[in-house]
Amino acid sequence: MTQSTPKKQPGMLGNLAFNIVIPVLILTKLSGDEYLGPAWSIVAALIFPIAFGIWDLKQSGKVNPFSILGIVSVFLTGGISLLELPAEYIAIKEASIPALIGLAVLITQKTSKPLLKVFVLNEQIVNWKNLSDSLEKTGTTAAFEKKMATSSFIVAGSFFLSSALNYILAKVILVSAPGTTAYTEELGRMTALSYPVIVIPSMIMLIAALWYIFAQIKKLTGEDLEHFLVEQ
Repeated sequence: MTQSTPKKQPGMLGNLAFNIVIPVLILTKLSGDEYLGPAWSIVAALIFPIAFGIWDLKQSGKVNPFSILGIVSVFLTGGISLLELPAEYIAIKEASIPALIGLAVLITQKTSKPLLKVFVLNEQIVNWKNLSDSLEKTGTTAAFEKKMATSSFIVAGSFFLSSALNYILAKVILVSAPGTTAYTEELGRMTALSYPVIVIPSMIMLIAALWYIFAQIKKLTGEDLEHFLVEQ
């Protein structure tokens, strides 16, 4: 009996290259009329994150709603830019997607499949059987649910922060007329700044949520955290 080989997952460098670095270089360096021009540089830049998203979906072997959301977001950016709609539409789009995810985190908090388990306590990190057994044995299941709720608010807050920063960044940077080389270069600059300005603060909040819930697990169960982590 042969074992199936796990599908290769994209690394951080590949993710950054296809979603940030290559599109930024195309938008900022090739949008002049002597190269691709404003419209075609946008098309060329968007090919890379779209292709990467589709490849990621194919590699994972299952439909990931967040990958789909990312692809849709890229298509919307391209459509708004190519139709030369006001930059306000880009700002609203950039703010809407993380805000919707934040709301989904709060809405699913009381369901059997809270999004917190996707972002922080997924099955690739936590051995849920061991954790559930230990919580049941110590009679702290209800207390843990309350701690999960607090962690959900932290995670949702990270997405709301991302939403606000996305909107501010788009409003501050996209000031030129749509369809111009200057606007396309601004779009590239916004993409480049999105990582340090938006992703890093959001990641800090997600790490804080992870640290908080891990500390509570150790406190409620009285056992070392390693007992509840999935062996790599």
